[in-house]
Amino acid sequence: MSNKAHVFWFSGLSGSGKTTIANRVMKLLKESNYNALILDGDDVRARHKQTLGFSKADITLNNRLILDLCIFEQKNYNAILVPVISPFRESRLAARKKLGNKFSEIYFSASLETVVSRDVKGLYRKAQQGIIHNMIGYSGNSPYEKPRNPDYVVDTEASSIKRASENFFCFIEKMLSEKSRVNCSI
Repeated sequence: MSNKAHVFWFSGLSGSGKTTIANRVMKLLKESNYNALILDGDDVRARHKQTLGFSKADITLNNRLILDLCIFEQKNYNAILVPVISPFRESRLAARKKLGNKFSEIYFSASLETVVSRDVKGLYRKAQQGIIHNMIGYSGNSPYEKPRNPDYVVDTEASSIKRASENFFCFIEKMLSEKSRVNCSI
């Protein structure tokens, strides 16, 4: 194991497949004897629910807390997967700056129409009903800033979950090792 884990920092709308793909890729990493960790944004937010809301300042703070956890955990893993919405470029740039060549920005691409139709957590329905007023990427007051130059794009509309997971795993392997142990077509 290298002395510091590579951090794969996800970004994408709620319902774009971040957690689903992270869990599948985690299984592939473990099967290939990588020591990996998932730092899910929802889990971190749940630990701080008394203090973190969904204002820009709170979202930025949540991303900073996740970044600090990544840095703290880097010595213990080969790879850290970070499935978060991470809607603001400034937070992603701050993570890239702190982590340097141990950082990859992964954009989970799915149209607003697709994620609304998936609505895994029922959040878009609540936004439509006026229960949630600051749904990232949906409500006018909570924009999602799409990555300009991500290191890798997972298009969950164009690929099956299985294919998207396998292709992303290949990208991870290429980032973690000199020679990929699997035949990748990416």
